Amino acid sequence: MCRILGSFAAGADRPEPAQLAAVSARQRHGGPDEHQVLSGPGWSLGCDRLAVTDPCGGRQPYRLPHLPGILAVLNGEIYNHAELRRTLAARGHRFPDRCDGTVLPALYAEYGTAFAEHLDGMFAVALLDLRPGSPRLVLAVDDMGMKPLHLHHDPYDGSTRFASEIPALLAFEGVRISPREDALDTVLATRTSFSTHTALDGVDVLPPGATAVVRPGAAPVVRRRGPHRATPLGDTQDVLRHEVRRLARAEVPVCAVTSGGLDSGLVTALAAEQARETDAPPLHTFHLTYRGRWPDSEAAYARSVARRARTVHHEVAVDPDELGSLLTRTVRHLGQPNADPITLSTYALFRAVRQNGFTVALAGDGADELFGGYDRMRAALGAGPAWAAAYTDALSAAPRLLRDHLYTANYRAYIADTGSAADRIEQELRSAEAVGADRLTAMTAFETRWRLPAYHLRRLDHLSMAWAVEARLPFCQPSVVAHARSLPVAARTGKRALYEAGRELLPASVLNRPKQPFTLPVAAMLAPGGPLLDLVRELLSPARLVLGGKIRADRAAKLLARHLERPTPQAALTLWSLAVHELWTEVVQGMRIPVGCAA
Repeated sequence: MCRILGSFAAGADRPEPAQLAAVSARQRHGGPDEHQVLSGPGWSLGCDRLAVTDPCGGRQPYRLPHLPGILAVLNGEIYNHAELRRTLAARGHRFPDRCDGTVLPALYAEYGTAFAEHLDGMFAVALLDLRPGSPRLVLAVDDMGMKPLHLHHDPYDGSTRFASEIPALLAFEGVRISPREDALDTVLATRTSFSTHTALDGVDVLPPGATAVVRPGAAPVVRRRGPHRATPLGDTQDVLRHEVRRLARAEVPVCAVTSGGLDSGLVTALAAEQARETDAPPLHTFHLTYRGRWPDSEAAYARSVARRARTVHHEVAVDPDELGSLLTRTVRHLGQPNADPITLSTYALFRAVRQNGFTVALAGDGADELFGGYDRMRAALGAGPAWAAAYTDALSAAPRLLRDHLYTANYRAYIADTGSAADRIEQELRSAEAVGADRLTAMTAFETRWRLPAYHLRRLDHLSMAWAVEARLPFCQPSVVAHARSLPVAARTGKRALYEAGRELLPASVLNRPKQPFTLPVAAMLAPGGPLLDLVRELLSPARLVLGGKIRADRAAKLLARHLERPTPQAALTLWSLAVHELWTEVVQGMRIPVGCAA
């Protein structure tokens, strides 16, 4: 697991070392163990390494003496690297170590731009082919988008630059950006940026399962690969057990994130089972809560899972007075607004994981998307012809009518002319249904292709790597994805297959509890006397909103006043989302974040 960076331009000079050092410094928190950047006329390629596989080997960029001119960097883990190494060695390739990424130059030499089709894992790969004849840059990310890669192409000089994190990308000279005009509407309508867009004009993200080829002076040519071939064997529990055991193996300390829900509970139980059967030390589990008495705490459920699995359990209690600082740090690390209060919890949780000496953490993300676990999915299955609109509104931080009420006349007209992200999502769902897809399949396809990578996986990647922790996701592995998609609709509605898999592994209290997201009790914390109220009030001051020109300050003030009289989750989430966007616009104005900014 690492942070990677690079640039590619036709006929340009060698990039300045100081510039490359500045880019690297902005994402060094994710790769503190080793750093190297190589460069030449018109190109650069670098890595900040978090040493997980073969910690003593694996120096990046990867180069093999018998393949001059091919260089590669990797962010992520290639789980089938031993099998690939054996195949490539049989074809005459030689490797200096056991590191997973060492196979990449040889794999590219054998298969060209199709090399990523042979990779099983979570990865963002950048590969430079500088051999005489046709130099090119090749970029690839895994099928689920677990490891994001951000791009900027300058149409004026033909240069392409990339980095694992947006703040690092912006440290490249010549990367000219501005906030997208529709960023606020996107945050309120869908909670974060979707598709290949970020909240910044000029910065894109490579879509899941994509390979991009960049030739000198040309824009990246992006194509979607077919899904990694996987043959799941057995029932849901067997498939998940296989992946948990595979991902729990590492040469560094491994723990599990245990929220107290079904998904993380299954991962925890199966990882603890492996530890017992292999006489390994007991699994450590981590759960985050907040000091004081707050509604919807899951701590008791998490303790119940830990007792049943016989783990060493860590209950991390965060002081609510720290939340303002946590918000600023999460916005900086993400580089764009994410309206989910879970960002603060995620950042604080992985801080505790790292401080307790763990480098790898197993997590349960991806289960709801694959196994139909969201309430909005169940509601859509029983709804009438307007199901797609209702489903899309359920994705929002502020429903459509509330958004229209809060917008200034000019901004409302702008969104009406250009269209909202919500309109595009609704159209995609309707189009899928029109060509014969059942509703659950249409929703699952949207959730896994666009929402899961943008809303969950980028957040998880950035905020775990803010503390140099590698988050591994069994539910996002190809065999689990293929298994879920092979199930009949009934088995993947309401996560029925997962409840059946957990019957022998989890406490009844966890199996029978109502669904609840791992998040921050923002409604209570924005109530009178709450720890977030002063921060949100400051960010939504009339002077700031009037200057922005998108939100009516008087109506935002009335929404806050009504919430203080009678707190509601909907009003709290809307106010929180507006505040996050306001803070992000402030941060992005000087997104030249000071090099060396602490995690």
